[in-house]
Amino acid sequence: MSGASQGKIYLIGAGPGDPELLTIKAARALALCDVILYDRLVGRDILSFARPDAELIFVGKQTGEQDHKQQQIFDLLAAKAQAGKIVGRLKGGDPLVFGRGAEEWALAVALGIEVEFIPGISSAVSVPGLAGVPLTFRGVSQSFVVVTGHCREGLEQDWTRFSRVDTLVILMGVKNRVAIAQALIAAGREQTEPVAFIRNGGRPEQETIECTLGAVANGAVSVENPAVFVIGEVVGVAKMLRAEPAAIVSA
Repeated sequence: MSGASQGKIYLIGAGPGDPELLTIKAARALALCDVILYDRLVGRDILSFARPDAELIFVGKQTGEQDHKQQQIFDLLAAKAQAGKIVGRLKGGDPLVFGRGAEEWALAVALGIEVEFIPGISSAVSVPGLAGVPLTFRGVSQSFVVVTGHCREGLEQDWTRFSRVDTLVILMGVKNRVAIAQALIAAGREQTEPVAFIRNGGRPEQETIECTLGAVANGAVSVENPAVFVIGEVVGVAKMLRAEPAAIVSA
């Protein structure tokens, strides 16, 4: 399986967290891998699809070490694949949605390493849906935008671009939620606009925190990572779709 002089990299999306939302193709690829490099949001239940003898390497990043850790990931991918290993690069959600997957893919191409991309269900779309928040709804929202709330150091997000978007989905926005909300209100969004933070999406401990954009801007909303930050009138639509009100918190 790994006897070739040059190995292969599977760039795999793990989806939002629920192992049953992993694609069949992703599960099959994990079972082929000699080595799996996995991120912080990939649970042990998803790693159970790996071969019993596979080498599992945790490469999750903490705040402040992203660039250093990413270089280590580049080095590991190159070293393992060039040693003839079948390598799985396993990322939460979809690897090409704010996951730096394309950078890892480009590195492999530059080194002449074969890459097979296996998409994952992005948390940007799936997690709001799992909480009953549709990103579009006739008469309420005709568009949505997905944006990162965590920009590369030295680069500030221009939130005025998103002042008129019907539904705004912010990934990695929990830490900077107060500043983001303040910037969006300054750009013209209403303080009364509904907001939902969906924590631990796709997991048994999933919960939704509902509030207003003004409450977030005032620092009145307590929420911890991981959570998807959704802004827009579609948050109100969720009341019609929820079968039961469990794990819903109003801030």
